[in-house]
Amino acid sequence: MTQSNLNTNSPFFHEERHASLAPFADKQITVCGAGTLGGNLAETLARMGFTRLKLIDKDKVEMRNLSTQPYSRAEVGGPKARVLANMLYRAVQAKIEPVVIELTLANCEDLLRGSALVVDAVDNRAARAAVSETARALQYPCLHIGFSPDGLYGSGLWESHYEVPHDTPGDPCDYPLTRPVALVLTALAARSICDHFSKGLSNDFELTWNDLKIAYA
Repeated sequence: MTQSNLNTNSPFFHEERHASLAPFADKQITVCGAGTLGGNLAETLARMGFTRLKLIDKDKVEMRNLSTQPYSRAEVGGPKARVLANMLYRAVQAKIEPVVIELTLANCEDLLRGSALVVDAVDNRAARAAVSETARALQYPCLHIGFSPDGLYGSGLWESHYEVPHDTPGDPCDYPLTRPVALVLTALAARSICDHFSKGLSNDFELTWNDLKIAYA
């Protein structure tokens, strides 16, 4: 079916429009973290047509999150994972499994089990180390995405190229251009995920905001 033949009034328009994802749209993608990167990526993947997403995050929506993350003022105080799952079901009937829990090495294996792909978008070293160690043990493909504390640099690295970074002071959510940077990074992550499923590639990427330099390879 070509795009020009689609019926825009069809209740299945969203699914039909993204039919090119059909061979892998139902693969389970587990996104660890529902903040600036994980939350925006989960929304992007759901709107692209991915139908099996699992979202793990223990945090609640705060007022400070509204400038960078896909939440509204009315949702402040609600668990991020559950809020985003409800929002995306209303938006495109995406069925996201929300898990409101702190991700640790002790529970990571159970939380990731069954994933076709894992995305690490958490904001602390202990959780990143747990995801990395568990993904390697289970031999699950895993993409790690993150950015620097000043919000000027970001990257995505697949597990085979990844080293767990040390925690550094600063919060990129305080930087005015964090959301534009985050949206570019999530777009690159979505592309890399699609290339992984459709072509068997594991492309890393990095973004340097000051000179608008993007590397994808």
